[in-house]
Amino acid sequence: MSQLQKLSIKMLEYIDQIEDRYKQGRDTGEKGDFYLEVKPFADKVKQDNDKWKAEAEKWIKDNSPKGLRIQQIQSAYDQMDTSSIQAFFPETSKSRFTNQVNSAKYVVQRLLVLIEEKES
Repeated sequence: MSQLQKLSIKMLEYIDQIEDRYKQGRDTGEKGDFYLEVKPFADKVKQDNDKWKAEAEKWIKDNSPKGLRIQQIQSAYDQMDTSSIQAFFPETSKSRFTNQVNSAKYVVQRLLVLIEEKES
C-alpha cells in the first residue's frame, strides 16, 4: 500500500471523526474547548492534510487521471481544514457543514479508486 493510500484512508478516518464530533455537538449544544479539543485536533488533521495534499497533487501530475483534477484536491484540502474546526461548534450551518464534508469525502474516495485502478 502506497503512502498516498495510507494518508487517504487516514483522511477518511478524520472525516468520520469530524462528522461524529459535529453530531455530538448538535445533540448536546456544547462547543468544544478551543485549547483542549479544537486546536489539538485541527493541528493533527492539518499536519496529515498537508502531507496528503502534496502526495495527491504529485500523483495527479504523474498519472493524469480522468475525473479528478488538482483543483479538487485543493478544495478537499480546504474543506478538511475548515470542517476540522467547525465540527466543534454546533451553531455551524448543518447543510453547509454536511456539503463540505461530503465533498471532501468524495474526492478522497475517488482518489483511492483511481489509485487502485492504476495499480491493477
